[in-house]
Amino acid sequence: MNKAVNDEVWSGSWVARRLGVELAGDDTLTDLLGLALRRNPKRAHLLVSNVLGKHVPQAPSVVYGHGVALGRRVRELLGDDAAREAVVLGYAETATGLGHSVADGVGLAPYLHSTRRPVAGVARAGGFEESHSHATSHLLLPEDPGLLAGDGPLVLVDDEFSTGNTVLNTIRDLHARYPRKRYVVVALVDMRSPADAGRLDDFAREIDARVDLVTTASGTVRLPEGVLEKGQDLVTRFEEAHSGARGSDMSGSGAWARTTADGHAARVDLRWPPGLPDGGRHGFTPRHRARLEAALPAMAARIAEALPKDARRVHVLGFEELMYTPLRLAHELERLLDGTEIRFSTTTRSPVLAVDDPGYAIRTRLVFPAHDDPADGPGDRYAYNVAGAGFDAVVAVVDSAADTPALHAPDGLLARLAGHTPHVLLTVVPSYVPGAAPAPERPAMLPEPLRGPAFSSYAPDEVGWLLQDLSDVTLEAPTEEREEAIQSGGAHYAESLPVEYQPSEQYQQLFHAALDASAARLATAVGVVTETVLAERSPRPVLVSLARAGTPVGVLMRRWAQDRHGLDLAHYAVSIVRGRGIDANALRWLAAHHDPADVVFVDGWTGKGAITRELAAALDDFERAEGVTGFDREIAVLADPGACVRTYGTREDFLIPSACLNSTVSGLISRTVLRADLVGPHDYHGAKFYRELAGADVSVAFLDAVSARFPEVRDTVDAAVKELLAADRTPTWEGWAAVERISEEYGIHDVNLVKPGVGETTRVLLRRVPWKILARAGAGADLDHVRLLAEQRGVPVEEVADLPYTCVGLIHPQYTRGATGADGKAVAL
Repeated sequence: MNKAVNDEVWSGSWVARRLGVELAGDDTLTDLLGLALRRNPKRAHLLVSNVLGKHVPQAPSVVYGHGVALGRRVRELLGDDAAREAVVLGYAETATGLGHSVADGVGLAPYLHSTRRPVAGVARAGGFEESHSHATSHLLLPEDPGLLAGDGPLVLVDDEFSTGNTVLNTIRDLHARYPRKRYVVVALVDMRSPADAGRLDDFAREIDARVDLVTTASGTVRLPEGVLEKGQDLVTRFEEAHSGARGSDMSGSGAWARTTADGHAARVDLRWPPGLPDGGRHGFTPRHRARLEAALPAMAARIAEALPKDARRVHVLGFEELMYTPLRLAHELERLLDGTEIRFSTTTRSPVLAVDDPGYAIRTRLVFPAHDDPADGPGDRYAYNVAGAGFDAVVAVVDSAADTPALHAPDGLLARLAGHTPHVLLTVVPSYVPGAAPAPERPAMLPEPLRGPAFSSYAPDEVGWLLQDLSDVTLEAPTEEREEAIQSGGAHYAESLPVEYQPSEQYQQLFHAALDASAARLATAVGVVTETVLAERSPRPVLVSLARAGTPVGVLMRRWAQDRHGLDLAHYAVSIVRGRGIDANALRWLAAHHDPADVVFVDGWTGKGAITRELAAALDDFERAEGVTGFDREIAVLADPGACVRTYGTREDFLIPSACLNSTVSGLISRTVLRADLVGPHDYHGAKFYRELAGADVSVAFLDAVSARFPEVRDTVDAAVKELLAADRTPTWEGWAAVERISEEYGIHDVNLVKPGVGETTRVLLRRVPWKILARAGAGADLDHVRLLAEQRGVPVEEVADLPYTCVGLIHPQYTRGATGADGKAVAL
């Protein structure tokens, strides 16, 4: 296939003309692949991916985007429940970054990649051979011996699917140890012959398992008779023509460039998060991913600061199996350095012939000695298409096992790079070895909780905030900018704050009317949930509210216990962030000052139950990491319309007036903030105290209005608690099921953009970019404030029969300025 791509010569045409090799299949194949030659006894030609980030420098957004897109297709194929039980497995060395990116796209599954680096003290969980690779033996070395032992789907990721031998070898080895019913094979390109495709189907039937295939493109390689011998002869002739030129870049014209650089490079300290794995060699969990996401902006900023100010073309060069971390750093640099061209590729142990011709995929190569003391002995390593590419700077990213004298030697990688770019930077990521490094030393004492009136408008005994005060930091961003950044993956919602909504006089009147109408109902729910906690959880519970929606509820529960039983309960507020977990330092403080078994986590309401699940997972991680046990994973809530918990005041979806406002009903405290440049490893999460809004503050008025109704609802509470304690309160998660159905029915395909219940819908209208509001037919005054907000923001309200919630807020799907929703209509702002 001699085809021009984007008016340029196809990077496989040189091989195609000389050997008669042809790619047949999807039209996109020549966009994705070029061709090169190598000395290999089984296959002379090499399919060179343009989007893998291995041999060909590519924009990191393109490399990462291809992997994430494949992962999202896998998640859609499996469904969320099966995806949570899955494990993603990538192949060394070329697909370690692709596999990790696929795992990011799946989002719910841990990741492991095979390795050719044995690690002392880590037991093998399997191994297999890759028949056509230059280096064949793969080891599986998960830190958690049970990682591969489950019966959930196994997702196997390679850059290309050629004969299927590698996948068959893997499945055969692992299926004998850990049989399962489902496998998913993922590759950028499926290049099997029809016969090889049939082999995979036969094998699936043989082991009685389902095997799905997810690829970006498919086709086949047509090879004429004698192509192996002809290719080997061509490689020999070119190598002989350039013999003696080891270590430099080679071109088809015979020109070689030697370098006499001494290997000096400027080091950049990333301040890598302690204990975070450098990749998937020993396993990488969704919790690890959250830690990395939080730290990436600050680490990339340190690299950016070290780059020359006039650098316009920057290359980030990963190291053999260490592909994912350099890729994510490069991707973050690409976002950070607007106007600077960022490219990414990785060194490799695979020898490939270099020919300086635009129709050939490998135009230059740098050769240097291995610098990580490999188990199979010394040998050459390679960096392709970096020499002669005109980069103003190259950032070499290696792990600490590879930061050896050989790296810095006169013939080492850094010296080779210095011969072709004016600036070389080196950043070293700590090599993660399970159990090898002691935990970093922590401060002897964490700070005491913040209290009002210095922090919040609540009285000092009402709540202690296990947060740090970020009041002097500008964190607010316009709602539309935040939504675009969040949905594009450019930022996490906890890295900034929405501009505080200032209610109109009409809206304030609605709040006070709603409070008057619902105060007794609220008091009843407060009494029921508090009495249930005292009866079932602890006679002297330590209330820990999830800031900030849970905090007014925690204060009210504390007031009920004091009014009804004379108890002076401790109450603290902590931060929990979806996708990143609960504040571990706050948990450490609580464990040091209270019995974890007495701690009861409190929130305002459940929507679909995302925070309920987040808390359970975060506490599991904390228990494993810290060895501290006893924290109860179940949240106590005022309202549980999603049927997600056992401890609640009501399961009705009604208006809780504190949801109508932001900080002005929550002690003047902002949402919590988690950003790597502001929150260090020994810091609490942060928040702001909006002292300037004191004139509009109704926090204490809200508490007093509800507390004043306590005496009149005592009998009602007693009867409700008696009935509740005898009832079956097993969570049904019916709210989550409803959200999934709505997500599909309205073409959103992302449950995170569906916010069920009055409280969550109100948040959508106050903080996000709403698309439309679904209201249960016949819903009354509970939705007056929702209708008013929707009218102010130009958002349609659609009445729906048999809606399980009073209302549901839909965030604008795939929001960018001027975007349309799933129905093709532009959002009104």
